[in-house]
Amino acid sequence: MVKHIILWTLNPELSEEEKNNVKRGIKEGLEGLVGKVPGLIDVKVNIDGRLASSTCDVMLDSTLESAEALKAYATHPCHVEVANTKVRPYTVQRTCLDFEA
Repeated sequence: MVKHIILWTLNPELSEEEKNNVKRGIKEGLEGLVGKVPGLIDVKVNIDGRLASSTCDVMLDSTLESAEALKAYATHPCHVEVANTKVRPYTVQRTCLDFEA
């Protein structure tokens, strides 16, 4: 299995209401990929409970069957659509950690 962890920082120019809407859209979009993308086992998107000491706004914690499944996930049309419509337009920084679990 492979863990795929992403941390995003939202655009600081967004209002708090806009940030909340964006976070919900990211969560719904990415968690909705389970069952649509082969090899994607589990997705959890953390958007709540952020402490003031945090330096990011959203966390993706996903599990895939293999490194090959991760590569396929990256280019799968459903994932690309979510990334291009719900994530990339609203984020200014992305940090990624992939590892075998």
